Formats: sequence, structure tokens, C-alpha cells
Amino acid sequence: MAQREPSLSLEHIPDEAWPFPFPRSDWEQIPPSVQAFLLSVVKRIEVLEAKRSENSQNTSRPPSSDSPYRKPRTKTHSAKKKRGPRKGHKGSRQVLLDPTEIVDVRPGHCRCGGTRVVGAEPYHIHQKIELPEIQLDITHFRFLQGSCGRCGKRVKARSAELPTHQQVGYGPRLTALVGLLGGTVGVSRRDTQQVLHSVLGVSTSLGAIQKMIDRASQAIEPHYDAIGACVRAAPVNHVDETSWRCRGALQWLWVLANRSAAVFQIHATRSKQAFVSLIGAWRGILVSDDYGVYRDWVNLHQTCLAHLIRRARKLSEAGDPEVARFGLQAKTELQLMCRWGKAPPGVPEWNAHYMRVIKLLFAHNERSDEAGTMARALLRQLDNLWVYLEHHAVDPTNNLAERVLRFLVLRRKATGGTQSEKGNRWLERIATLRETCRLQGQRSFPILVDAIQDRFDGRAPDLSWIPVR
Repeated sequence: MAQREPSLSLEHIPDEAWPFPFPRSDWEQIPPSVQAFLLSVVKRIEVLEAKRSENSQNTSRPPSSDSPYRKPRTKTHSAKKKRGPRKGHKGSRQVLLDPTEIVDVRPGHCRCGGTRVVGAEPYHIHQKIELPEIQLDITHFRFLQGSCGRCGKRVKARSAELPTHQQVGYGPRLTALVGLLGGTVGVSRRDTQQVLHSVLGVSTSLGAIQKMIDRASQAIEPHYDAIGACVRAAPVNHVDETSWRCRGALQWLWVLANRSAAVFQIHATRSKQAFVSLIGAWRGILVSDDYGVYRDWVNLHQTCLAHLIRRARKLSEAGDPEVARFGLQAKTELQLMCRWGKAPPGVPEWNAHYMRVIKLLFAHNERSDEAGTMARALLRQLDNLWVYLEHHAVDPTNNLAERVLRFLVLRRKATGGTQSEKGNRWLERIATLRETCRLQGQRSFPILVDAIQDRFDGRAPDLSWIPVR
């Protein structure tokens, strides 16, 4: 094992803080070369212990990577604290739909014994929702043949004599359903085959399912381009990337998103070239983590505070008291900054906070340990920490992009990725359509049906629902 220089000095450590279970006099009798080796071993142990304690709370790892055998960090609910959403959480309520039938429920007898009720009027609606029995529209085109009345030769009808949209075996609604299952929901081709047979009574091949998905992919290509143009015209965008697999080969899934729309791209690399390919000519305000590709952004850049908080939390759990103290102080200030995203500070509060942060960073930026590394990183991007306070359309974290990516991260874990470049293009298009519809409060299925119908009929698709910048 190669000898390394001591990573910490023991000369100025007071006796009460002596780190070893033997006296200082014994340490001084050890040759300097052995001391250097022992100190490097101690440092290595500290690094490994810190690595072992990593989880989704103190790194950028997803929660699914946490060990199921470790006690969760979340506190158990006490008897006084009710389970459920926190105060202020925007809930999802059932929407009252237009009825297909109305039944009036008249009151019974009164408590006084009277049975005649006058002036009855509705005061509450109880809604029952049920699927009707699914009846497929099945058209048989019977191809006829006969003899030519002129020459007597046999003449047969051909599929080319049908209208273009009738030449395929599956209509736009069934094609859109297959696209929805395979694209936005992430159902496998074989499971889609089972759903079609179980629910609709349709027996089809895996090849036919793939053809329907290919038609859906071609139909929403204009939507993908239009949404991409919309995103690249926005004043503020979030960007993020995650690993992806195409036939087992490592690739990268990128997203550029805002509060109105999102566009996805699968690229072979996690490079500046891939980033430029994603954003095109866009030069707005960028919200991202501290990945190197984003550091020299030409415009304003908000660094994600959530990533920095997780990094500070990891330092606060370090074995070195000085590093832990720095991590705790940094975490406290960063969490305060996150809260200001909803309630901006006053001038005195801001000034006091700024002085605390500057004092903390300059007190540690000369250190050679992890505290010094983070202090220097924060000083380097100091101008990127408070952009959200000056521009209200900017969020202090990159959570928006992470939420948009999450369903595809789960799909990657379940399916292992895609199997072809054609599959990559389909995933980019359907994910872009799905997330933009969600952000717009639109239903993706009717839009997908209309897109496929327009392609069958040779019409330009309706893109008016996509926001125009």
C-alpha cells in the first residue's frame, strides 16, 4: 500500500480531545512513517464510514436505493399528531361530472309523522360512476371478386380501394389506448396484450401492438416539436438528467421543464453537447443542480438548494466535530433560504443571514477536508443562491424537474430502459405529451386520439392547446 501524507495534524490537539485509545506519549514513540500510514488508515476508515451512512436524505440518491433494513429517518407519528397531509396541502377532490341520468330521491316521512312534502328541491348530489358494458365497433370489409363483364377475367377488390384511414386494422381510439398503456402508464407489450384480451376481448399479436405504438409515435411528432419550441421560449426553465439504458448501453435522459410544459431527450452522453442539443438557442434563467455542465451558464442561474441541503446534512453527520459543526450551520442557513421561497425575508433578516453565511464560508474555505470543499463550492456559486428572491418566477430548488423525471426513473427500474432508437424517440414524444398535459391540466387520451385520427385523415394536428410564448 502506498504511503500517504497525514490527513490531519495531532500536534495542536488538546489532551481531552485526543482521538486514540492510547496516550500521546505512546504515539510520539511511533516512527513518523508509521504515523503517516496510521493517519491515512484512520482517514480511509472515516471515508468508508461516511460512505456507509449515505442515503437519500444526505445525497442525491433516490429513496428506492435506501436499504430496507435500516431504520427510516422519519419520526413515528405521536398520538397528538394526526396522519395525513400537512396543513396547507392542496388536496385532490372528486370532480362532479355531467350526468347521463338524473334520479330524484324524495324525502320520506317527517319526524312529526307527516308524509306529504311540498316544495322539495335539490340540496346535495350523490354521484355514482360506472363503466358501461364495453361494446366494440367492428367493421368487416368484405373484399369481393367477380368476372369482368368485358373480358371475363377474374377481378378482385384490393385494400388500396379503401379510404386510407380504413386500411389499418385498428382505429384511432384503440390505437390511442394501446399508446397510453405502453407509453404514459408503462405497461409492457405482453401485459398490454393481456389487457386487450381481458377487458375488450380483443386477441392481437405483439407485432400488431408495436405497429399501433409506432403509429401513435408518428402522430405525436408534431406535438413533440411544438412543445419543445414552447419550452425553449420560456423565460425560466429547470433542467435535469438521469441515466438511461438502450439495449443495455448507458445513455442519458434529459428534461427541460417549467410550470407549463416539459420536453424530454435521450442522448448518448451526459455532456455539454447533449445539454446544447436539449436547449437549442434558449438563453433564459436556468434552475439546476451544481453539475459542471451548468456552471458557466450565460444568464442567471439558480442552484438547487435542496441538493446543497442534502450535502450539508451529510457533513453534519461526519465523525469530525469541526466538519459536523460546519455541516449543521450550513444546513440551517440553506433550509432558512428554502423557506424564504414562500415567505421572503425583510431587509434586517436578510442582512443578518448574509453576514452569517459569508462569515461561515470564509472561516472554512481554506480547510483541506470536506467542509473546505463545500465552502469553496458555495463561494464559487454565491451569486446563484438567491436568484429566486429577485425573480418570483424562479424556484429555490430543482424539484420541478425531479418530479417530472420521476415516472421515467420508476419505469427504468421496472423495464431496464428501451430496446432501440425508435423506442427512444417514442419515449421522448409520449413522455413530453404526458407531462405537458399534466402540467396544463389536460387529458392526454383525447389529444392522442385526435392526433392519430388527424394522421389517418392526412390533416395537420390541432396544437392550439399548447401554450404559445
